[in-house]
Amino acid sequence: MVLNSSIRYVDDSLIIDELNITAIVEETGTPVYIYSLKRVLENYRRLRLAFARLRAHLHFSVKSNGSLAILRALKDAGAGFDCVSAGEIHLALEAGARGEEIVFAGVGKTRAEIAYAISKGISWFNAENVLELRYINEAAAEAGVDTVRVALRLNPQVTANTHPYMATGHGAAKFGLTEDVIREVLARQDEYPRIDFSGIHIHIGSQLGDNAATLSAVDKLLRLIRPWSQIRMINLGGGLPVAYRFDEAIPSLDEFVGTLASRLRGYEILLEPGRSLVADAGILVAEILYVKRQAGQIFYIVDASMAEMIRPALYGAHHEIVPLRKTDGEMIRAHVVGPVCESADVLARDRRLPLLREGDKLALLTAGAYGMAMASNYNARPRPGEVVVDGERWWISRRRETYGDLVRYET
Repeated sequence: MVLNSSIRYVDDSLIIDELNITAIVEETGTPVYIYSLKRVLENYRRLRLAFARLRAHLHFSVKSNGSLAILRALKDAGAGFDCVSAGEIHLALEAGARGEEIVFAGVGKTRAEIAYAISKGISWFNAENVLELRYINEAAAEAGVDTVRVALRLNPQVTANTHPYMATGHGAAKFGLTEDVIREVLARQDEYPRIDFSGIHIHIGSQLGDNAATLSAVDKLLRLIRPWSQIRMINLGGGLPVAYRFDEAIPSLDEFVGTLASRLRGYEILLEPGRSLVADAGILVAEILYVKRQAGQIFYIVDASMAEMIRPALYGAHHEIVPLRKTDGEMIRAHVVGPVCESADVLARDRRLPLLREGDKLALLTAGAYGMAMASNYNARPRPGEVVVDGERWWISRRRETYGDLVRYET
């Protein structure tokens, strides 16, 4: 009953790396996010090795997890950063990254964000709008910067095998530029004298169920850029899947890379993984507040909610849930729900779990990506703290918010 070597049972107690999770939460309280730096770096090295034949540069997708401790560890390991806002660029810089190690993506960059990014010397813009190109060109001129490198984001109009909210490469999505628009832009490059159009970008979605749609998008991309020999950088985005269920199979990474290698020989390759680096390195720990039996159902009402973990409510996402203390007792069917005043505040429906009682602790697994990053103060709930484990030591990397924090910026 484990997803990886970092989170497992030892003598019936759930541990993260070498540390007992119960002992940690006795000091931190719940709900709390806990991350294994060891697992994050293992995942980074695994992807770097898998894509070595493409000589790919890995840029961590900051939107998946903005913890400075994780960003610093990845930076020290050699990763760059994919940012979708000026705020994320600031986080990457705070973690020690240099501007040339950052890619700035995003469908709705403001002019102020564009100017900020240029002032920090970021290496690439992934551009998604024609007007954005004018803003980039003007901001570069105002800053006295001769050239800004831009990768045009292609919307290949393919439908990825994933949840509709995670699909970004189909014709009805807001993302990217269609082939005809990109051709027109490249035919009129002289209108943007400060822009070096030397890259192309695709990202068709996250948690992709197979590789077929990505390969189809790559083939369209290669046909599109064939007339423009100056385009030598291809940014493949992210989207690499992780297993959220114990029995879930994911596509072969080696097979995928092998197929890409035969297509992309001679190009500079960028990747923007997020979920595949941090998801299975994190857990969200919650305490059972009440065991409620009603209308033939059993509810475990816990102190974590859709405010702390919105993925189940937003996507119908599945997270395996296990007790911190393994038991051989009776197994039941139960719903794990939070205290927020919404019927959507359900972390797990009809889940087979041990018969537990008030005060017992549960761990939501594979919670390291898009958990804390999407947390909110809905129902005036202070956001949880974050804990980082590194070997045999741990520390609170971000403190739990207080009630005072809820009104800190009120006037």
